[in-house]
Amino acid sequence: MSVTPNKEITTMATIKPFRGIRPPKQYVEKIESYPYDVLSSEEARKAAEGNEMSFYHINMPEINFPEGTASNDPRVYESANQQFKKFMDKGWLIQDPEEYYYLYAQTMNNKTQYGILVGAYADDYHKGIIKRHELTRREKEDDRMKHILVTDANMGPAFFAYPDDEVLNEIISRYATTTPEYDFVAPEDGFRHQLWIIKDKTDIDTITREFSKMPSLYIADGHHRSAAAVRVADEKAKANPYHTGKEEYNYFMAVCFPASQLTILDYNRVVKDLNGLTPEEFLIQLDKDFVVKEMGTDEYRPRQLHEFSLYLDKRWYSLTARPGTYDDSDPISCLDVDISSRLILDKLMGIKDLRADKRVDFVGGLRGMKELERRVDSGEMRWALALYPVTMKQIMNIADRGAIMPPKATWFEPKLRSGLVIHKLS
Repeated sequence: MSVTPNKEITTMATIKPFRGIRPPKQYVEKIESYPYDVLSSEEARKAAEGNEMSFYHINMPEINFPEGTASNDPRVYESANQQFKKFMDKGWLIQDPEEYYYLYAQTMNNKTQYGILVGAYADDYHKGIIKRHELTRREKEDDRMKHILVTDANMGPAFFAYPDDEVLNEIISRYATTTPEYDFVAPEDGFRHQLWIIKDKTDIDTITREFSKMPSLYIADGHHRSAAAVRVADEKAKANPYHTGKEEYNYFMAVCFPASQLTILDYNRVVKDLNGLTPEEFLIQLDKDFVVKEMGTDEYRPRQLHEFSLYLDKRWYSLTARPGTYDDSDPISCLDVDISSRLILDKLMGIKDLRADKRVDFVGGLRGMKELERRVDSGEMRWALALYPVTMKQIMNIADRGAIMPPKATWFEPKLRSGLVIHKLS
């Protein structure tokens, strides 16, 4: 059990700067990668082919073994540690001499969001100051926990949101006008990534102080990373008879973005069958809970909350949830992922468990409506459902109430790159 670093129990967020381990700027584009949970092992193996400096060798170390090697093989975790040491020995990764914060910018479609890379306090997770909105799977937690323990480091940051803060906005704006340490466009998605090092002691103290005024930080993405990091902190605390709560292992790496800057894309569904219904019967059943309008063959995207787009037999339909099918005063019932799960996937298709049922799959909004059409037209899937994106306000409202969102509800873009900064736990 970790201990608060202050004599008094705080109800506000605790963060700290840290000595980041990162690539010299001439190596960053050879090293940087997608997060470990975005690519499959096969995709990572292909991406790292011919590049011994690829961060996938550390973060997805199963690629260092023959195809088919289980990612949870003990040799795989040990390989992560060996690769980490190799990168350090060769000077591909170097630890900063002092504790800093880092400003990280991502630009997608001419929109830039600025996050501050911090050491987040593990005990804030236990206290509910760091708020979550998703359930985690134990096996996925276990995997990242083993990876953190064997490397003694957080290899990739969690993704947090915080309520907008004018003082922090001023600091961010000031650094954004200067030359960044890193500045590159990722070849896979064409998004720009920039990183500044915040070395000024006054700015560091100001950032720490501003966060200490915040009653909550919100996990946007990286629930498993956060949960695993907290479990590691707890284990290390138990194993240390001289534990004080101030040790570096009590903190884990997170990028904190102002909530207003974040982009949440739609997270859509594709289904393999009509559960024995004909298309006509399916539309008749839908009409009981939705106003159904045929929109033609051109792709049709939902334009507001509680409107859905159905793609079936090369035609698009608008589905608007009828009054009484949801409760806008309830943070879960008003969510479109809940409405569609209850009234379509469960009620009409018999799909009860979105995480486990193989009849349904999910398509992130970055892939676009054309991907929904492609998967249905190919015969792989029978129909598709597009949802209006969840808002950050909805996520924060749910987290504040201690509620949990339905599975596969949010898709954040751009994804954080890994390998830019690493947080060592000792």
